[in-house]
Formats: sequence, C-alpha cells, structure tokens
Amino acid sequence: MKPSVKFLWITFFSGIGLVILLFTAANFGLFGRMPSLIELESPEADLASEIYSSDGLLMGKYYAENRSEVKYNQISPNIINALVATEDQYFYDHSGIDAKAVARAFIKLGTDGGGSPITQQLAKMMLKQGRGNILKRGMDKVKEWIIAVKLEKNFTKEEIITLYLNRAPWGYNYGIRNASRTYFQKEPIDLNLEESAVLVGMLKGFIYEPVRHPKAGLIRRNTVIQRMVDCKQHFLTQPEADALKAKPLITNYKKADDNVGIAPYFRAVLSDKLKDWCKNKRNPKTGENYDLYRDGLKIFTTIDSKMQDYAEYAVNQHMPIIQAKLNNLLKHNGDKMWQEGGVGVLEKGMKNSERWKNLKEENVPEEEIRKSFTIPVKMKVFAWNEARESDTVMTPIDSIKYHKQLMQTSFVCMDPRTGEVKCWVGGIDFKWFKYDHVTANRQVGSTFKPLLYTLAVQDAGYTPTTLVPGGTICLGGKCITGGGGTLAYGLAHSKNAVAYRLMSIIGPERTVDRIISRHLGWL
Repeated sequence: MKPSVKFLWITFFSGIGLVILLFTAANFGLFGRMPSLIELESPEADLASEIYSSDGLLMGKYYAENRSEVKYNQISPNIINALVATEDQYFYDHSGIDAKAVARAFIKLGTDGGGSPITQQLAKMMLKQGRGNILKRGMDKVKEWIIAVKLEKNFTKEEIITLYLNRAPWGYNYGIRNASRTYFQKEPIDLNLEESAVLVGMLKGFIYEPVRHPKAGLIRRNTVIQRMVDCKQHFLTQPEADALKAKPLITNYKKADDNVGIAPYFRAVLSDKLKDWCKNKRNPKTGENYDLYRDGLKIFTTIDSKMQDYAEYAVNQHMPIIQAKLNNLLKHNGDKMWQEGGVGVLEKGMKNSERWKNLKEENVPEEEIRKSFTIPVKMKVFAWNEARESDTVMTPIDSIKYHKQLMQTSFVCMDPRTGEVKCWVGGIDFKWFKYDHVTANRQVGSTFKPLLYTLAVQDAGYTPTTLVPGGTICLGGKCITGGGGTLAYGLAHSKNAVAYRLMSIIGPERTVDRIISRHLGWL
C-alpha cells in the first residue's frame, strides 16, 4: 500500500475514533455535567404557583419565571402544525439530528440560534448554555446532539413537542400557556391559525414581538403562514394562506402584573402565609421544602370573585365622592393643617421616598436633597380616573402632600359560620398604595362599644330606652364632659360618656372577661 494511501486511511479511521471518543467523553460528563434520563423525563423548570378563587377563576401567580405547563391534548393543532412547518418540517422523520443542521453547526459553531431541529432546540433549552469561545460552543453542540438522541429514544414525538412548547420563551413569558394568555387572553387549545402563526413567529426573536413591533410581527406571521403551504406536509393551500395573510394583526395583550388581577391586597398577605407554610412542608419530588415561586403549586382560596368585584366597585364608586368632600375642606385650611401638625408627616414622607434614598446613596448633601424637593418636575400621580393615574408637573414635596391627603379605606367580607374570607380590600389602589389597611394595627376604639352595649342588655337588664347619665370623666389626668342619654342614643351617636358609665357599672374586668368568653371565643 502506498504511503499516501496508508496515511489517508489512518487519518480517516483516526477521525472516526476521535469523534467516537469525543461523544463518549461528553456522554460521561467530561466536558460538563449531562442531565440524567430521570431529569430528561422531568426536566427542571421553574413553574409559577397559581392562585384560584372559590369559583375557579385565576386570581394571580407567584413566580420567579412566569411559566405554566400544559398537556399535549391542551394544545391547538394550529400551534403544532405552525411550529413543525416553520422550525422543523422533517420533525416526524428524523431521530433528533438533521444532517444539514449538523453541517451548519460545524461551520457556525452555534452562533446561529435558528435552523436546528425541534428536539435539538429543546436539548439546548435544557442545558441552559451561555456564550463562550469556539471550543466551548463546539462542546455544547456535541452535548446537544447527545441529549437530542436520548430524547428521541425515550419520548414520543408528541411528548417532545409538549416539552418544547412548555419551555420555550415568548418575550417575558415562558411556555405556550402564558404566551397565549398574555397575547390573546386564551388557552392554547383555543388559538386559531393566525394567532398560532404570531406566537410561532416570535420564537425567532423578540424583534417580531407583535405589540412593540407590529410591522415586523405581521411580516413574520405571514412568513409562518406561507411556510405552512411550502412545507412537505402542506398544512395549508395557497388560497387559504392568502386569505389568512390578508387579515390584520390583532392581539389582546395584557401583561402579567402583580398590581392587577383579583384581590391583589389579599394575594400579598397570602404570599406571606404561604411562605411560612412552605418552610414546614417538603416536596416529595425533591425532598426539599416547597418553593412558592418555583414549584408550580395550585392554591385554592375562599375568595368569591363576584363579591370581590362588588367590593372593589363599591370602593371605586364611593371613595371619589368622599375625597371630593375632603378636598373642599382642604381648600380653606389645607396649608394650616400641614403647618400645625403635618411637619413630621412630610419629613417622614421625604426620607422614605426613593428620591431621598437614591440621592443619599450618591452622597448628595442633605441641603441639596431638600432643595430638590422644591423644584417642579414631570411626574405621575394617583387620580380617580379610568387609568388611576395622571401626568402632571409639581414639586416632589407637593406630591407627598397630595398623596397623604388621599382618603383610604379597607374592609373584609367573611362568612360568620365558617370564617371563610369572601372578599378583601386593603386600600384604594394596590399599584400606588401597597400598605394594607386591613392588617394595620389600630386601637379598638368604638368597635368595642356594640359589644359593651350587648353585655349591658344581656347581663345588666338594660333596654334600648334605659337612661344612662353623662357627666365629667377624668382619666389619666385629663377630664372631659359628655352628655348622657338612652342606651339606643348612646350607641347611635357613639357617646364616650355613656360607654364609660356602662363599663363603670358592670366593672372593667368583668366587661373584658365576659366579652372575650361570650363574643370573641373564636379568636
């Protein structure tokens, strides 16, 4: 054998051996950890925990990544066909690796994000690879191919499609369910063909996001529709595609936002309770404590969505009227109020503001910080309009005054038989005012009086017409004079003098003991 021929054969078999060695080494994790078969069957993905009302409506989510999973039979065939036609028309024929795609990968070494078979794209998602040098990208490609082959060997095509659609990113969303809910307010099974084409088109890049880039989104949608004609499966005829491409790009975009949704104040309180619950409960799948933001919990609450809507409607209807009355009073003595008793409130408001904190971190002298609060700037403030905000120009100190003068409210609706909370309103607007007035600590005050009057009727033989004397009351070095009246009058007008006389007659210790044991025993 000629030396040149011998050299060619040695080179050929050495190359084959090197490739075999390379794949074997990668499979055993010498170039980085490879996921096991168990991990491939249950790939780690951060799943959002979902909160539901008692009547089955999704109230909101807790998440690190906004991701929810669906099953294959919950996905519209329109999405599946559009995906196959656009990303991998030979998906049902190959075993995870496309020879042409392999050739491209050797040339570009992973710099091109598209063109790989669906299974290989899924493998790349599972590896969560970052960018690196040529050698690292080459090793990453080898690992992708190995995982792709394992996926094809152990999963059906339907399972691979489902895994892919549950993990794929759509802008700030993960998974087809969140994408379809965000852009069309639909479940994946209900997507029509042009909607499916919009979402599949976004997989190529965020530049085709239909809300921010409607022109590019429309072009990409029509490209996907045309590929459904040109692919080997011919999912559409040309006349069908032309009719679809002639339609305008329509979305119903609503971004996931913790500030909106059903009962946001309640959800905020609930999250604290659930975090404590997670600390004491183990996830049987991982052996670790549950993670509220990653374990995809389903949380069913007692909130009634209709009652919650009525509650928030009542706030939105009534509070602007109350606020208008206060504003009329403030026109006459508002400045006097801030001069006499509001200086400390303004000082605290300034120092708790983001403006003060940011300038303080930049080591700006306090004198200059205070001066900045007197310079008018453009800003948004809360307003009782449809948007719940308004653009205006005012000084930061005036904005603090403005928001401090807004009336707040709160209430809870509860089933007295079961203790179930049916609705929860913690303030006038969760986006602007996170402080929950339901959970705020406050003095018992006049809330205690009806219980005291009830005790007087039950134990002391009083009736609504019983006269209770008034007079001067001295407590803690302070004296007040109040008129008496009937029991009914005292309750209706919340008369402190009447309540004081009743407690003096019954006895403070006995009053407290009897009320707690008889009326508040459930606490």
